[in-house]
Amino acid sequence: MQWTDEAVILGTRKHGESAVIAEVMTRARGRHMGIVRSGRSKAMQPVLQPGNLVEVTWRARLEEHLGEFRLEPVRSRAAALMESAVSIYGVQAMAALLRLLPERDPHPHLFEALNVILDHFDDPLDACELYIRFELAVLNDLGFGLDLAECAATGARTDLAFVSPKSGRAVSRAAGEPYAERMLRLPAFLGEESRKAANADSLVDAFGLTAYFLERHVYEPRGLKMTEARDGLREAALKTLRRAMEKEISA
Repeated sequence: MQWTDEAVILGTRKHGESAVIAEVMTRARGRHMGIVRSGRSKAMQPVLQPGNLVEVTWRARLEEHLGEFRLEPVRSRAAALMESAVSIYGVQAMAALLRLLPERDPHPHLFEALNVILDHFDDPLDACELYIRFELAVLNDLGFGLDLAECAATGARTDLAFVSPKSGRAVSRAAGEPYAERMLRLPAFLGEESRKAANADSLVDAFGLTAYFLERHVYEPRGLKMTEARDGLREAALKTLRRAMEKEISA
């Protein structure tokens, strides 16, 4: 058995004296594991850093075996990703999300989204907006997608301000205002008709929105805890944004 594909390194763990088991997200075969011989060598360690894009060839005698990886670097991002807390936490948080999906289950759109986000960590606002959309995509692939296109009560597609915690559907401002205390706030940048970009306040609402449904549908039923890297990403991004705002005010 053999195949070759593009992949993003998610992480590694030691295996024997010199090898590692690498975990990657491939374009066509989803999240996949494989042994990398001499993976702890000086030549391979820089290649196996999380976030790097590689060409991976997998070989095994049978399809169900762990198999062996041979890797060739395509795009080395690790050095740039290590420059900020936002990107360090972001890589860890996305890897944790992908581990919620079954191994070897194809999700090509998530592979593409992962690559896009990894190239946008130089801008915390863009990175976090894309990350929230990544969480929504993972929820959708797990069978718990949110319907944010129209109001659950009226069918309206404009002025959507809330999300029902029961149904996961959007609710318009007019229909939801009487029940606002029981609703989740819908960040404007997630609206289907919205052209608004994210800001610090809307990111707080967005992280709260997706966290609620991830906890309810995924983490609690599996007896898992949400990764601390997610909180680290949110706090690092908000801290960076607030510093930027303070500089603008003082300038």
